[in-house]
Formats: sequence, structure tokens, C-alpha cells
Amino acid sequence: MAVSTTYRTCPRTGLQFEAQAEKLMMANAFMAVVALLVGGLLAIGVVLTRWPAVHWLPADTFYMVLTAHGIDMLIFWIIFFEVAVLYFASSTLLRCRIATPKIAWAGFALMLVGAVWNNITVFQGESSVMMTSYVPMMAHWSFYLSLILFAVGALVACGVFFGTLVVAKREKTYEGSIPLVTFGALTAAIIAVFTILSGAFILVPTFLVSVGLLKSVDPLVYRVVWWAFGHSSQQINVAAHISIWYAVAAIAFGAKPMSERVSRGAFLLYILFLQLASAHHILADPGVSTEWKIVNTSYFMYFAVLGSMIHALSIPGAMEVAQRAKGYNKGLFEWLRKAPWSNPTFSGVFIALVGFGFLGGISGVMMGTEQLNLIIHNTIYVPGHFHATVVVGTTLTFMALTYFLIPALFKREMIAPGLAKLQPYLFGFSMYFFCLVMMGAGTLGVSRRHWDMAFSGNALAYEWPGAAYLMMGLVGIAGVAAIAGGAIYIYVTVGSLLWGRRLDAGAPSPRFTPVSRAAPTAAAQTYGSAGFVAPGTFVLAMFFLVAFVLYYFVNWKYLGQLWSLS
Repeated sequence: MAVSTTYRTCPRTGLQFEAQAEKLMMANAFMAVVALLVGGLLAIGVVLTRWPAVHWLPADTFYMVLTAHGIDMLIFWIIFFEVAVLYFASSTLLRCRIATPKIAWAGFALMLVGAVWNNITVFQGESSVMMTSYVPMMAHWSFYLSLILFAVGALVACGVFFGTLVVAKREKTYEGSIPLVTFGALTAAIIAVFTILSGAFILVPTFLVSVGLLKSVDPLVYRVVWWAFGHSSQQINVAAHISIWYAVAAIAFGAKPMSERVSRGAFLLYILFLQLASAHHILADPGVSTEWKIVNTSYFMYFAVLGSMIHALSIPGAMEVAQRAKGYNKGLFEWLRKAPWSNPTFSGVFIALVGFGFLGGISGVMMGTEQLNLIIHNTIYVPGHFHATVVVGTTLTFMALTYFLIPALFKREMIAPGLAKLQPYLFGFSMYFFCLVMMGAGTLGVSRRHWDMAFSGNALAYEWPGAAYLMMGLVGIAGVAAIAGGAIYIYVTVGSLLWGRRLDAGAPSPRFTPVSRAAPTAAAQTYGSAGFVAPGTFVLAMFFLVAFVLYYFVNWKYLGQLWSLS
């Protein structure tokens, strides 16, 4: 049965936005930015409290703020934005109507209620259990129920995404295989279903304990299943932001992947193995067998790493091939020097890509090695690592995409273009330094999550070496600089929506039109490979590999100094 709908063709990009999908994308993206604003304000309290010289908040307030900061940033900001990406990758890139818009709005309503309710619960002071909320710590029942509502809403959004792919196939809005960007979003959605169901398996019983219907939840079972939820949430992010990297490469350069099949194979490796990376959180736990730990860390994890290394080669390689086709062939790196570094969409993505690989990727593999894991887990090294993945990799990528979406989706001219050009550099490089010094402090043993690193006045009080206090002070300085970069992003995006000049929305139409090969976004909406003539990228890849090996074995040397062998 034919469904009446309306399509708008953006005159600047050639993208077609279906009316209901467009509204859903705008609503989810807006709520994402609101969650980022709340989480960013809370970050001030976290940073200034962990800065030893300032030590701003009292302990009870700190743990409340830390709980809300983690959930707002890691769950609400990112998943709201990812839902917008799912609708963009399906409806917009495939030029089709969204499936079941009423159900999609119901999912959005559940997510909105869950996010607002969870924040209210935490700020009431009854749920300062941090994002992990390990049992036997117990929060108010509304803390768990609000998260469950949000998760159900996100699961509904995934279902609408899958349905939209079916609609596009049935109505023949594209030819051949779905575009690589959409395939990456499909990967993210599949991982999301696994993640959300894992969360249901552990949060529903925990909710029942909180209302007195169950006596208890086994702490070991909780930790194992929770990390199938908690860490796999990051794997949704990885698949989503890598999809955006491919999209930006296509939009900014007209770049096609070096090999469609190889890039799709890398996404398939994510589906099969990426969730297993959660093992590094439970390597010291008796809840899983030694055999499982060995197979996971020695074999399975590296299949996921292989997928990431393929993407790390393919995305800048695709940019290089496209740039060389335009005549930028001098030496190894003219293609990179002539890239649009003043465009915040490109600069943000490239800074995110490099930071994610060198800081998040290398440290993640190191942490995933059982022996090395024992010396740094439950230190502040761990948040240093995941700030490199979630903040540098995912958050900066989403920020970069926003600069493209403001004129294309929201139909507004961006205000303060100078600040917009500066923002990815300020935010990205501040976070680089933030992650490095945080991991340095963790290497010295500084604990994570604790209000007072020295445990002053307690039986476990410990006076750290001066280097540890120095690094935690540098964490504070870098954190404040990164927050300033985030504030600029909020100002530019929200200000553009409020005060930016209205742009031509484009002509409406009752039907989609085929993708024009001359459209600025054609490379993101079609199937095809570009080839492997990318010598500069291969040199950069070798540099990454050398850095990887050196850092890996430096940590083994550090371990050998701690545990003398005879």
C-alpha cells in the first residue's frame, strides 16, 4: 500500500530528507546536544574535584555528579545522536520514507522520559552509584526503571531502522547493495540490539531487587552481564562513528572506500568479535573461566582489532586516493596538506580518527592483555583510555558531523564560523593531552572514581609521588580547556538554530528521485571502490604500527620491573 509522504531536496548537498524522518532526526539530535550540555556542566565538578589542588566538591556531591556525568555523556548524549544517525543512514542516504513513524516517535518519547527521569532521580541524591551501579550497592528503583525505559526506546529506534531498510529494498529506492555508510549503521544497530538485551538481562532483575520482589542479584553474574551491556555500548559508538568517517570522506572529498568488500568485512568482524572486548573489565574476576579469558584476550580480541586497523587504513587511504585524483600528487603528503583543514567537519573527523587510533586503540589493546591488565585496571588509566575512545573518537566525530547537519538538516547558516573552525582543534587537542596525563597518572597507580586520591585521614591513606599530583593537576587544566571547547560547540550549534540565517530548504516532492552521479553526496550513497594507490597512508600506517609495538613492549618492560622473575 502506497504511503503519502513528502521529500525535500537540500540544494547544497543533494540529499533528500523525508518529512517524518527529518523531524525525528532533528528531535533526537537536539536532545543529544541538551544531554551533552548537562554532562559538560557536570564535567566541571568532576574535573575540579579530582584536581588535587582544587578538590572542589564534597564526597557525596562528587559521587552524585560523577554518576550523572557518566550517564548523560556515555548513554544519553551518544545514543540520542546515534538514533539520528540511524535515521539519516537509512531514510536519507537511501532516499526512502521512514518505516512506522508513529512507533518511532513512541520510541523517542520513551527515551526522553527515561533520560529526564534518570537525571531527576540522580539529582535527588538517592542514586549516587555511578554508571556501573555495581550490586550490592543499590539505587532508588526509579534509577533502574528510567534506564530500562530509555533502553526500550532505543531498541524501538533500532527496529524502525531495520524496518526502513526493508521499505527501501521493497520500494527500490537504491540499486545494488546498500551504501557502506548504511552498512556501518546496520552494524551499529545489530550490536545495539545485543547490548540493550544484555542490559535488560541484568537491569530488570536489579530493578526487581530495588522494589523488594527479588532478594538479591549475584554480584559476579551482575558484573559479567553488565559489561556485556556497558562496554558493548562503546562498540555501538565505534561502528557509528566509523560510519560517519566514511560519510565525511565521501562528502568532503568524493572519496570511495579503497575496497568496499574489505571495509564491509571489517564491519562483519565487529559484529562477530567486538563485543568480546568487554572482557578486559572482568579479567581479575572469578566470574568467568581462565580458558575463556585466554581465548578472548589472545585470539578473539585481535579479530576486532584487525577490523579497526582495516578501517584505519581504508578511510584516510580513500581520502588520499580522491585527493590524488584531483591532482595533489607531490610527495607523500600533499594530499593531506591540501585537505580542507578550515572545514570543522573534516578537521574534527581527522583529529578524532588519529586520536582514537593512537590513544584509544593502542591503550585498549594493551589493557585487553591479561597480564598488563592487572597493573592498570581500576586505576585512572581506564577513564583515560575510554575518554580517548568515547570523547576523542565518538564525541568529536558527532560534533564534526553537526557542522554539516546545521545547514543541510536544520536549514540554518552557522553563526561564528571562526569559532567553529577553532573548536575541533581546541577540544580535540585538549582531550589528547587530558587522556595522556590521565593514563600517565594511572600508570603510577592513581585510582579511578575516588573522591580523594590520597584517602586522607583513612587507614588506607597514601602519599603519592610528586609526579602523580603533577599529572592529576594537568588533568584538571586539560579538562577545563576541553570543557571550553565543548562550550564553544554548544554556543555555535544552539546559537545557529536560534539566530542563524534561514537557508533555502529546497523544493518538496511527493517522491524520491534517483541519486545523481554529480550530487555532492553521491559517493556516500552508492556502491564502489577507489583502489589502493595511497603511499602516504601506508607510511602513516607503518608509523602507527611502530608506535603500537613500542608502547606495547614498554608496558611489558614496566610489568617485568614490578614482577621480578627468578
